[in-house]
Amino acid sequence: MKLSLPRFGSKGLVGLDIGSSSVKLVQLAPKGRAGFELTHLGTAPVPNEAIVQGAFLNSGAIVDAIREAVEKAKTRTKSVAAAVSGHSVIVKKVSLPQMTRSELEEQIRWEAEQYIPFDVNEVNLDFQILEERGEGQMDVLLVAAKKDLIDDYVQVISEAGLIPVAIDVAAFAVENAFEVNYDTSSSETVALVNIGAQTVNINVIANGAPSFTRDITTAGNQYTEEIQKALSISFEEAERVKLGGRGSQMSQEVVPREVEEAMRSVSETVIGEISRSLDFYGATTAEGRIGRVLISGGSARVAGLRNAFQERTGHRIEILNPLARMVPTSRFDPDDLQDLAPSLGVAIGLALRRVGA
Repeated sequence: MKLSLPRFGSKGLVGLDIGSSSVKLVQLAPKGRAGFELTHLGTAPVPNEAIVQGAFLNSGAIVDAIREAVEKAKTRTKSVAAAVSGHSVIVKKVSLPQMTRSELEEQIRWEAEQYIPFDVNEVNLDFQILEERGEGQMDVLLVAAKKDLIDDYVQVISEAGLIPVAIDVAAFAVENAFEVNYDTSSSETVALVNIGAQTVNINVIANGAPSFTRDITTAGNQYTEEIQKALSISFEEAERVKLGGRGSQMSQEVVPREVEEAMRSVSETVIGEISRSLDFYGATTAEGRIGRVLISGGSARVAGLRNAFQERTGHRIEILNPLARMVPTSRFDPDDLQDLAPSLGVAIGLALRRVGA
C-alpha cells in the first residue's frame, strides 16, 4: 500500500485501473514544466460479474482483459501501479499523540486496531502524517486494505505478465490526477467523486490534504440494469444506451420514455447516496464548506446526471478532465479521448507516480 504526493511517472511505470466494467492502462511522460504526454493507452472490457463487490469471481477473464489492454497500448513496460477500493479498504483520518515517523512505524499496528473493523493481522497497513496540531497531537491518514484483496490484484497482474510495484487507493489516484491538471488553493475545499460501475469513490480535500474518504456501492451498473429491464436487451447493449447510444442499435433513435424514467430514478438514488456522504462531512468537520465538486468515472457521462446533481445539492459540479494538461498529440483520436477522459482519472493518477514513491 502506497500513499504519496503526485509525481510524474518514470518511463518504467504504467497506471493500471482494473475496474469492474473495463481495464484501463496508461503510460505518461513529463513534458515541460506543467504538462505531460500520453504515450500509451489501452482499454479492454471486463465481462459482467467477473468482479462483484470487489471480489474477483472470474480471474481468467480479468487476466485476459489486462492482456488485451496491454496489447492495445503497445507498451513493453512491465512495472505497473494499480489501485483498490471498496469495503475491504478503510481510510481514516485520525488524531494521534505526536511522534516521529519511525516511532509511528513501530506503533502503527497497535494504533490501527482502534480504528479498523478487521483483524489487524489480515490487512496491509500504510499511513501518512498530515500535520502537527499542537498540544502534542498530530493528524495521520491511516489506510488498511485486506491482504486477500491485495493478493487478488497481485495474482491477476502477475498472470498477465506484468510486475505490480505499487498498490494505491483509487480515491487518492484520482486526487493525483486532479492536482496535476488543475490550479488549486489550499484554502479551497474540493470533493472528488469517482462514479464507477460498482463503486463510488468520494474524497474531500481540505487544506491541501484528504480530509474525508468514503466508498459507496450505489453506482453506475444500476443504470445499466434498469435499462436492461426496461428494454429487454443484453447488459452490454444497455451499457451503450446508458452512455448515450453511441455504437448501439439505438444510436439514431429517440430514447424511450421508460428508459429516461429509469435513468432519472437511478440518478436520484446515486446522487442521494453521494449527497448524504457530503452532508455527513459538512456536519462533522469545521474545515470549511465544500466549494467545488468534480465528478469522474465512466458513469459521470450519464445524460442528465451532472445537472441533477447540481440541482439537488446546490454545489458547482464539474466533469473532471484528467487529460487537461496533456500536450496535443496525433497518437490518439481526439473524439475518442474526449469520450474516454472522465473514466481515466484512476489510471492517469497512477501513471503520474514514480516507482518507489
